[in-house]
Parts: sequence; structure tokens; C-alpha cells
Amino acid sequence: MHELPVTESILSIALKHAQEAGAQRVTDIHIVLGKFSSIVDDSVQFYWDLISAGTICEGARLHFQRPTPRMRCQDCQHEFEVNDILHPCPACNSFNLTLLSGDEFYLESIEIER
Repeated sequence: MHELPVTESILSIALKHAQEAGAQRVTDIHIVLGKFSSIVDDSVQFYWDLISAGTICEGARLHFQRPTPRMRCQDCQHEFEVNDILHPCPACNSFNLTLLSGDEFYLESIEIER
């Protein structure tokens, strides 16, 4: 359910920047969504379709980029990519890890028609 306010924020940001650019229509929105963020892209798309209706963003395609998460071992300082959060350090097998990337969620860019 927390995807609704997040989607409302995306719409607000897109509308603000599109209006500043003199857009007739927003065609595409590019979103970076980390694998370990708590956001579900299908839910964002669902809410997007509902709340963008009647705006210059209606019908805009949402593109979700999912960067590979990276962690740093606090014991040996090794940095590595992970597929799941419980993966130990491949260099020393420690679980003393810090997430460097993978929980991002932001609007990267929008494409418009003038």
C-alpha cells in the first residue's frame, strides 16, 4: 500500500518538471528501483495508471531500472555484488556487511513531447 504515496510523488515531480519544460505530454518515465527497496514495480504501475489519468502524464510508459546491489564487508573491506541479502562476503565469509547500493528508489528522467 505504500506504493500509492510514492507513485503520487513521482507524478508530482514529473508534472512539475514537464510543465517547467513546456511539455504537451510526458511519454516515458525512467525510475531506478533497487532490488532491496521495499517498492513493488507492478504496484507502482497500477497506481500510476489510476492517478495519472487526465494529466499530461496519462499513458506515459514507466521504465524500471534495477541496478545490481553491492555490499562491503566491514571485516575485510571487500566490495561485491549480491543477489540476496543473506549472502556472506565471498572473500572472508563474514556477515558483517554494509549495503552500498540496492535500496535506491528515484525518478531518473522523463521524456516529453512539446
